Amino acid sequence: MRRIHIVTIVAAALVLGSAAGCSRGGLIGGEASPAAAPQAAEAGQTAEAGQATQVSAIKATDTAELGTILTDANGMTLYRFDKDTAKPPKSNCDGDCAAAWLPAITSSPDVDVDGVDRALVGTVTRADGSQQVTIAGWPLYRYVKDTEPGDIKGQGAGGNWFAATPQGKKAQAKTQAGQPAPAALVVMKVGKLGQILTDREGMTLYRFDNDTAKPSKSNCEGDCAVAWPPVITTTPDVQVDGVDPSLVGTVARADGSLQVTVAGWPVYHFAKDTKPCDTNGQGVGGVWFAITAQGKKAGV
Repeated sequence: MRRIHIVTIVAAALVLGSAAGCSRGGLIGGEASPAAAPQAAEAGQTAEAGQATQVSAIKATDTAELGTILTDANGMTLYRFDKDTAKPPKSNCDGDCAAAWLPAITSSPDVDVDGVDRALVGTVTRADGSQQVTIAGWPLYRYVKDTEPGDIKGQGAGGNWFAATPQGKKAQAKTQAGQPAPAALVVMKVGKLGQILTDREGMTLYRFDNDTAKPSKSNCEGDCAVAWPPVITTTPDVQVDGVDPSLVGTVARADGSLQVTVAGWPVYHFAKDTKPCDTNGQGVGGVWFAITAQGKKAGV
């Protein structure tokens, strides 16, 4: 089974409004640990390793790579950390973590905003008593290796760190015009099946008992593949939310295309699912089942 590059993303940004009937699951695990403190700051850096960064203002800044993100008054990117919590706000980045990811500290209860809904901006008290700026409850940070305005070197680090949007969401790379979006695997709660995998639009994904996982092999071709379209990746990235990246891979099909796999099992759509949260393929022929984030059969 071939391994491919994984990009972790948030389902709220993936799943369109039409998928409102499905609800997101939490992250499952397999994420890398926070980055350790990097080597000494490069020349020209505006903050040093081991120091918090003072933030008096936050603003919405347009970027070519990530769309609109949050920066400080100097244009330095502000990040959020998946292992923090927003409800209630809490930072889980201290010690070596905080040496690499500098908490955005404010000495004033009022932070100036530009292009940001002030109602979303707040603070949370850190262990040392300092006040860290939050957006929609998420604590904000600078990355010590960002040395110039516009740098986004921390984006996606460890699968846990992402530039924050003005709404407090995780920024994601913009798809270039004319280029297909990467395949996506998102954990969603769908009806009685519970937590299963869907694509970015909330369409249920399936596995086939007549395939094999060790080694990965699809045995669904011809008319079968018309009824059960394989999930194909045409880019080197597969985006994931709630899925252990180590379980995600690809297998070459007979036509040379690369089909996404989870725990070795090739993944499919069902042609008769017409809207998000449909599970019309569940149990078909006793061999087709919605697939879980661990590659198991859902509802069995």
